[in-house]
Amino acid sequence: VARMLEGVQLVAAVEGPKRHRPPGPADAQLRLARTCYDHLAGRLGVALADALVGGGHVELDGEGGRVTAAGAGFLAGFGLELETLAAGRRCFCRPCLDWSERRPHLAGALGRALAERCFQLGWIDRVRDSRAVTVTPAGCRGLSERFGLPGSLFAKA
Repeated sequence: VARMLEGVQLVAAVEGPKRHRPPGPADAQLRLARTCYDHLAGRLGVALADALVGGGHVELDGEGGRVTAAGAGFLAGFGLELETLAAGRRCFCRPCLDWSERRPHLAGALGRALAERCFQLGWIDRVRDSRAVTVTPAGCRGLSERFGLPGSLFAKA
């Protein structure tokens, strides 16, 4: 159902006329970094997906994704237990179309585990009463060192 709705949103965004809506104060935060259900989205989520794909750790196609042999070691070094994630009933890894970036971020058990680990490490914090998250100074360093994400990514939009 979620993929169907994402597909409808994609068609609606392409087919329909642009509507003017003045940006609110939370829009910039949500576009920078937020949760999408239980995984990371926004510029942060898309950049993480790009880094994992670009590094040869994850392969994505339109319907799903898989962790490569190199990616298994990389993600285990980050503290993720891939065997446990894969054994669950939930989809292991799939792309999720990001509404603000119009590109995929990672969903499924792997996407959830990445988000949880970033919270555990204190790399991101929740914004009260919002799906937005902030990247902490430790997160700026960690995301840069571990995933190669540029510090400029975390500047407020």
